[in-house]
Amino acid sequence: MRAPATRDEAVGQLVEVGRLAVERGLVLASGGNLSARLPGETEFVVTAAGTWLDRLTSADFSVVTLDGAVTPGAPKPSSEWKLHQRTYRARPDVNAVVHLHPQHAVLVDALGHRIRLITLDHAWYVRSVGTVPYSPNGSDELADGAAEQARQHDCIVLSHHGCSALGPDVGMAFRRALNLEEAATATYRALLLGDTGCTFPPEGLAGLRHDPP
Repeated sequence: MRAPATRDEAVGQLVEVGRLAVERGLVLASGGNLSARLPGETEFVVTAAGTWLDRLTSADFSVVTLDGAVTPGAPKPSSEWKLHQRTYRARPDVNAVVHLHPQHAVLVDALGHRIRLITLDHAWYVRSVGTVPYSPNGSDELADGAAEQARQHDCIVLSHHGCSALGPDVGMAFRRALNLEEAATATYRALLLGDTGCTFPPEGLAGLRHDPP
């Protein structure tokens, strides 16, 4: 997906990602929420409260400013709108936030294990994983904790809840969410086999050319 030039393009990309996220089992029913910063604006579009990600239409998006004001669009944004707002304020380079409920990522974290990056794709797309202790959904504590982790990580696990994946565009944010869950699944399988140390080679990780988050 290329960076959207208009609000309609941003919404269209989020609609597609919502459908794919449900199709791949990364979220159920009205769980999860998606957003994209509007090009050249101090506003972002975010899925409205109660929307199902595989049934999104252009009417299912609210427009919120970086100061937290709701502007014309769906009148009631997702209860997690602060999670998106605080992240955009902390990371001016981030133009999309994908918040999903991937089962293995949440489970591995809840069991007290770190999610290990094992393949090249894990290392390239995920890079590193931040974690935020449990706080109620929609709370300032959750939003602020995620924003603080976003200063160092593009993938953040929200304990006993879900994940937040960030990107310069919607496509990259979703790729990171997919690879985070794949890394968590690989970690889970390694643990079942009794392995606690397998990771992508540290020297290989250090050699990857990554722009700073």
